[in-house]
Amino acid sequence: MKPPRVRVTIFRAVFLAAALISHLFALPMSSHLIFLGTYTKDGSRGIYTVRLDGATGALSTPSVAAETPNPAWITFSPDKKFLYAINESQAQAVGFAVDAAHAKLNPLPVVPSPAAQPPSFLAVDTTDRMLIAANYREGYVASMQIHTDGTLGTPIVIKHSGKGPNPARQDQPHVHSITISPDNRFAIVCDLGLDKIFSYSLDPATAKLTPATVPFVMTSPGAGPRHFKFGADGKHAYAINEMGNTVAAYDYNAATGSLVPRQSVPTLPADFKGENTAAEIRVHPNGKFLYGSNRGHDSIAVFAIDPAAGTLSPIEIVSSGGKTPRNFALSPDGKWLVCAHQDSGNLTVFSVDPATGRLTRTGNGAAVPMCVCVLFYD
Repeated sequence: MKPPRVRVTIFRAVFLAAALISHLFALPMSSHLIFLGTYTKDGSRGIYTVRLDGATGALSTPSVAAETPNPAWITFSPDKKFLYAINESQAQAVGFAVDAAHAKLNPLPVVPSPAAQPPSFLAVDTTDRMLIAANYREGYVASMQIHTDGTLGTPIVIKHSGKGPNPARQDQPHVHSITISPDNRFAIVCDLGLDKIFSYSLDPATAKLTPATVPFVMTSPGAGPRHFKFGADGKHAYAINEMGNTVAAYDYNAATGSLVPRQSVPTLPADFKGENTAAEIRVHPNGKFLYGSNRGHDSIAVFAIDPAAGTLSPIEIVSSGGKTPRNFALSPDGKWLVCAHQDSGNLTVFSVDPATGRLTRTGNGAAVPMCVCVLFYD
């Protein structure tokens, strides 16, 4: 039989261990902070934030992070100290200092812009020294230096020229998006109006863009390339075609920034006969799956990515849970997909099966008027 002092010591150790376990279970589960861009109509006031519960997928009540007109696209600097947004009233990109602890944004000084129309898309290079804007309405790419305080320099503009085969949608260039290559050497630019995907070399020190050796690749006529993503291996890449309702797979040459078409797959069911335009495209953090949204069919198409060839195989097409799913994003851990609906003003949350890529609607959601951009902070 153990002496009293030993029994007391053992009892105390067991008690402390039990208390520690109880305390750990009582701690709140991790959550994700999300910033949301909107059109400031139907009651929207600008950029919102919401928190997603990492255990259940539940969303908190949305709150306003910054009042600003029509921040339809938002993006972070890589260090996440700054957020940049489209500002329609000033026809340019504007910056905010991020206060993540209070889910707030503090506006930075604004540099006058030569544009008559606001950009549609913004991207920041990995050195935090260069912001690139796509101007859909005026058909050009604008690059500008980012100063150490987050403010922006004077834009350097490259104007595209020409038109595509669809006179209603492709009467002129319509630069829709910018994607930075994994090695930060190239900017890939989708021009919906020209059916071209351009490659530009980056010079972060001067904020200049130079056409790559192979300056562009043509898409299918009338496809209308909208958004673009790289695969996890950096050897393959994907563009969602707004007008063609397809996802095109490409082989990517990291040395030259050039793209070679490999495959095109539909985002819609074969029997769908209504009007539709494809919108957002995302690659799962594990690199095994790709997702694309349909506006009209109001759905999300899920594809498996072949790890060697980079080609796509359809898995499923699921209802997005609202009207006009213009944008969606996957959580950094790949467990959740949050979809924003422009015309029904709601967010929907899906759990993601990491083994199959399939989506399951959780029933969780939130109301955010005219929400069109979803950006995870953590």
